[in-house]
Amino acid sequence: MMQPGVVVHTPWNEESLLKSFDEDFTELIRFASASAVDSGFAALDAHGLVAPDSPVELWISARMTYVFALAQLRGLEGAEALVRHGLRSLRGPFHDDEFGGWFSALDSHDEDAAPAPGARKEGYAHAFVILAAAAAQLAGHEEARDLLDEALENQDRHWWEPSFGRVRNSWKRDWSECEDYRSLNTSMHTVEAYLAAFDASGQRRWLDRAREMTRFVADLGARFAWRLPEHFDASWRVQAQMFIENSADPFRPYGATPGHGFEWVRLILHARAALIAIGDTPGAWMLEVARALVERADEDGWDAGRVGGIVYTTDFDGRPVVSTRMHWAGAEAVNAALILGRVLEEEGDEAGVEACTERFSRYVSWMDQYAHEGPGRWIHEINERGEPGCSVWPGKPDAYHIAQMLTLPRIGVHPGFAAALKQAASAWKETGEC
Repeated sequence: MMQPGVVVHTPWNEESLLKSFDEDFTELIRFASASAVDSGFAALDAHGLVAPDSPVELWISARMTYVFALAQLRGLEGAEALVRHGLRSLRGPFHDDEFGGWFSALDSHDEDAAPAPGARKEGYAHAFVILAAAAAQLAGHEEARDLLDEALENQDRHWWEPSFGRVRNSWKRDWSECEDYRSLNTSMHTVEAYLAAFDASGQRRWLDRAREMTRFVADLGARFAWRLPEHFDASWRVQAQMFIENSADPFRPYGATPGHGFEWVRLILHARAALIAIGDTPGAWMLEVARALVERADEDGWDAGRVGGIVYTTDFDGRPVVSTRMHWAGAEAVNAALILGRVLEEEGDEAGVEACTERFSRYVSWMDQYAHEGPGRWIHEINERGEPGCSVWPGKPDAYHIAQMLTLPRIGVHPGFAAALKQAASAWKETGEC
């Protein structure tokens, strides 16, 4: 064991890596800015162009508003205007003035776009409204404060289920009918949203709710050998075989998703650090669960027998079901190795830091070889031969996962991305970095 608090040589501390990540973040924002259309931000195709007849989706518009808020906090020229554009979209065509909440999709790129026919209210996308509003508020946009307040009130009214300590998945537009299905993915992104809300508002209940959802994941993981089931009925009973007939679905695939295992690690450790920062003593389980999730996701997900990379899904014995590699899973693997390594460094766990160092280097190397198409351009799907694919995610829909991967080495474990960048902004201005 090394002495706690001792700074050791790790790849995420390398100045050359930090510089390359900074440069690519700048190019990523330049590439992603092409997604702006009158009604919000649209998905980009593989060439970085907006398909003229494509719908404009809430989850993409909110994510991109968030990413541009991070860019503004990092001092990138033009980002502030893009955040304002995103906020106008979220307060304008996406907002349901009649029933409240936000439409999941719009039918056109025009400023007067209408909701897409049959569009429901989606908890997944509403979580990103919170994330975008919190980041925009921290970036100095006064209009984001009211948006955040409304989005959080909407959570209390329609999404949070106190009897379970988790969130619902979707509603009819008028809130008259709630879907019976529950999704771990929706709760996962709501954890991130609530942590961001805590950073922006200082209201303890959002942190408490986030911690409660991570506790559920801890118990769930222990029951399923750390292969997290994604699908549940309305009473939160596991539906392990659900969607087996549609295993490559982008949002509801059958089986376990190793990339989400990595993503939960980041969120659990962010929540742990937030608790420590306010003087709480988090349970030892938070670090233990983070270790277990990383080990399971790496063991099941890394396809060492072929070209490497993290497979999309496995069954509950750890066998690959969909061997396609998603760029987002690779990005979250990088993030998990980094954040766990930093925490274990603080704990004085030399062997743990060494394991995280190996994983971080392996994941970054794979991402650079197979997913990094060029400055700011990341291939979203790679097949089992190491070639670009489009079976699950065609094109380059958004920049959220990569933007966070390229930012995390520059910040600490706490607070979250936007709050940490706000704290660091003055120092970066002095040094000329970023």
